[in-house]
Order: sequence, then C-alpha cells, then structure tokens
Amino acid sequence: MTTLDINNAGSGADGRPYHETYKPASHFRSKDEEFDAVKIGMWLFLATEVLLFAGLFVGYAIFRMMHPEAFRNGSHYLDWKWGCLNTIVLLFSSWTIATAIGNAQRNEQKALRRNLLLTIACALLFVGIKFTFEYTPKWSGWFFKFDPALSHYEASGQTALGGMFEYVEGYGGKRPGSLFDYPFADNPYEPMWWSIYYCATGIHATHVLIGVGLIFWLYLRARKLHFGPGHYNAVEIVGLYWHIVDLIWIFLFPLLYLVH
Repeated sequence: MTTLDINNAGSGADGRPYHETYKPASHFRSKDEEFDAVKIGMWLFLATEVLLFAGLFVGYAIFRMMHPEAFRNGSHYLDWKWGCLNTIVLLFSSWTIATAIGNAQRNEQKALRRNLLLTIACALLFVGIKFTFEYTPKWSGWFFKFDPALSHYEASGQTALGGMFEYVEGYGGKRPGSLFDYPFADNPYEPMWWSIYYCATGIHATHVLIGVGLIFWLYLRARKLHFGPGHYNAVEIVGLYWHIVDLIWIFLFPLLYLVH
C-alpha cells in the first residue's frame, strides 16, 4: 500500500483523501447500493452496444453469403499481421485497465495512475496503427516510409511530410460505396466489402477514442486521490466499457482479416 499525500488537492478538509470521505448520492442508502446501481446501468448500456455491432455482424453475414468472392478479394488487401498486432495491443490494454481497478481497490495510487496511462498509450497505438498503416494506404495510396508492405510495391517517387510518406500509383482508391475507384478490382461488389470494413472498424475506432477520453478523465481524478478502497465506481465502470471495446475487436479481427 502506497503512502498518501494528504496535501494533495483531492484531500478533504480533515486531510483525508476524497475516496475516504466520499458519500453516496442522497437517493441511495449506501455506497454499496450506489455501486450496484451504476454497474447495472453500465451493463444495460453495454447491451445496446452489443445490439449496435450485432447489426453490423448480421449485415456482414448476409452480404458475405451473397458475394463471397468480393469479400475474399477485399480481405486479401488487409495485412493480418497489423490486425494481430492490434489485437495484442488491445488485450494488453485489457490487462492494464483490470489491474488499475485492482490498484484502486488496494489503494495503490502510483500503480493506478501508471496503468491508466499504459491503457491510454495502448489505445493511441491501436488507432495510430489503424490510420497510418491501414486506412491511409488503402484510401489514398500513400504509404508510411517504414511500412514493411511498401517493399512489395514500386513507389512513384512522390513524397509527403518531409519524406515520411511515399506514393504508390494505382494502389489507393479502396474506398467505401460510391467513393470506390480502385482500378484493379476483380469483383463489382468489392465497394460493398469496403463499406462494411470502414463502417465496422471506424465505429470501433471511435469507441476506442471515446475510451481514451474517459480513461484520461480517470487519470486526472486519480492524481487528486479520488479513487481508493472507499470509492472506485468510475474506474470499475470505465473498465467495463473498455472490455467491451476489446471484445468487439476480437470478433472483428477474424471476420475481416482472416476471410481468405
């Protein structure tokens, strides 16, 4: 157990940290009753999240049965190694956020802040990989200079951002729906595949960024000693949200990257 700084801004008037002086809202009889209520509320919200992605999964299943060749062709352009790396990153972030909850319960303040920051770093790494190595080349044809996939193509010589990106003629254009203009498509229904790909991964990436904001909010409060054995509701609830984000990606990875 770490030593608390009673001079921290989160301390109460009697010198005790916030989590020791915390009292539940007036319409709850106890802190335990409040904790159960907010946890049930979060589970209800997560049920709506499952319904949201269930619609995408059903659409995916129907269109894949109707146009299997288009899905195999589209998935061929996805690098499973990047998808696998992002899966590992999110699984590690699940461990760090779960550990952060335990840190709050055991009053391990430094470890709590450290694990919250590690979770944020994993989330930003996930989004960075997604946009830099996956979205950008497929959408525009611009490859990050150190992207291993660039060695398989002949760059046109055009560069951007001080040479950090190189352009491959004819590779871009893998956009959704009517925006699709990839010149070497083998199936007329490939734009449908890319619509599902960008919709599913884009909504998921948005959830990841929302999670970054929530976890950073936890970090700011943790610096003021708001969380500890006496009060860690917010850490637990945000942790539940983050686990559903990770779980959804575990379904998206094989459905999108391992089709072929």
